Amino acid sequence: MMTNVVVLVSVLCLGSVDAFLRAVPAAPLISSTGRGGSARPGPIVQQAPDGLPPQVSEKIDKMVQDNKIMLFMKGNKLFPQCGFSNTAVAILNSLNVEFETCDVLTDEAVRSGIKTYSNWPTIPQCYIEGEFIGGCDIMIEMYQSGELAEMVERAAAS
Repeated sequence: MMTNVVVLVSVLCLGSVDAFLRAVPAAPLISSTGRGGSARPGPIVQQAPDGLPPQVSEKIDKMVQDNKIMLFMKGNKLFPQCGFSNTAVAILNSLNVEFETCDVLTDEAVRSGIKTYSNWPTIPQCYIEGEFIGGCDIMIEMYQSGELAEMVERAAAS
């Protein structure tokens, strides 16, 4: 909860998400090789990963495929329940894009299943046009580089 307050206060004091994200650089990412660089995942294969019950996989698939931009998070876009989810929502809101959210705190099957589905251990998780983009740090990195804005524009135009 303290992280939410710090992020919110930081955004309010700096006046915008842009100012906040420029003032606070993204945490350095470590690749799977351990040599640094972007840890951004590539597109995921849309099939039930090993160990994921089919009904959970189908539920997640439906949310990912039915929404151009889907954010699996703690809380919802009006009331994020963790600082990372709050930052992810703030980034998407700053891009003036419509997106849907799934509160993983209200559905334990989705909370654990989304980690298996994407092979990514943390929440939030953002999907754009069915592609797993990543979590908060990757969203910050992509926002700062302009790559996220480009992806969002393409999704909105499709």
